Amino acid sequence: MENSLGLEIIEVVEQAAIASARLMGKGDKNEADRVAVEAMRERMNKIHMRGRIVIGEGERDDAPMLYIGEEVGICSQPNAAELCTIDELLEIDIAVDPCEGTNLCAYGQPGSMAVLAISEKGGLFAAPDFYMKKLAAPPEAKGKVDINKSATENLKILSQCLDLPIDELVVVVMKRERHNDLIAEIRAAGARVALISDGDVGAAINCGFAGTNIHALMGIGAAPEGVISAAALRCLDAHFQGQLIYDPAVVKTGLIGESKEANIDRLKSMGITDPDKVYTAEELACGKNVLFAGTGITSGNIMDGVRFFKGGARTHTLVISSQSKTARFVDTIHMSDKPQTVSLH
Repeated sequence: MENSLGLEIIEVVEQAAIASARLMGKGDKNEADRVAVEAMRERMNKIHMRGRIVIGEGERDDAPMLYIGEEVGICSQPNAAELCTIDELLEIDIAVDPCEGTNLCAYGQPGSMAVLAISEKGGLFAAPDFYMKKLAAPPEAKGKVDINKSATENLKILSQCLDLPIDELVVVVMKRERHNDLIAEIRAAGARVALISDGDVGAAINCGFAGTNIHALMGIGAAPEGVISAAALRCLDAHFQGQLIYDPAVVKTGLIGESKEANIDRLKSMGITDPDKVYTAEELACGKNVLFAGTGITSGNIMDGVRFFKGGARTHTLVISSQSKTARFVDTIHMSDKPQTVSLH
């Protein structure tokens, strides 16, 4: 899968990032998302594959593109039999967020990315459009920290695993009313809190790399983005756990269905019989082969944002593969049709 699709998947996130970056700082998050979606879908439909969107532009939205269940790729077209040898093609499940951190892009803030994860059919958890309690941590703490433990307990474990004093640990938390108690507990335990307004996929991935000065992600964010984070951290052999949140009273901000009871019924209709189950990265991204790709729209801790120059653009992409057990940073210069001097700065 990596050998046959790797480069083209990189181009998918690159094109989405470039499209969205042209609207960076314009204050229009919906338009930044729309153009990223269009660019991502257009490039996907040029790939020789049979793809199915399992996490896309909103389970309950009437999204015209990259909606959940949409088939993408040349070999998913009505005349696919004329173009492909169908029986020989691997069916691919795809989770996408064409503009992760739309507000970050719209207001020129760091950490917005175009991201996706792929696996063979059935290899990615089709998360409902709910919220998810998340815990991400470095590989050294995998299986030792636990989402059911308190933040204080997990910080002590992290301190031991990383051989760092608690006051040197940095925990990323989304700035939301629902996290007020969590933030207070982390600070009371002696650790530092890095608050973000959006974009917890990038924050989770930071936990998988040494030297980012991010040691954990805690709190509640969107469930679909949790699956994409899990795919990346599984490839990095780092820690990720997620637990669906279906009670609007817990979330406090944002839409999450009509009621707790209605949401439980909805989960059951989707085949989720244990709504309180804690999922590991290996369960959320359970495929034999998993590939994550993300291109920076605005610069973050580990990726630069899109940089435009006369006659082209430069992108920075992270590709993580469970198949080759690699994390590659791809620095690409995109040149227009007109000859121009290529900028290396």
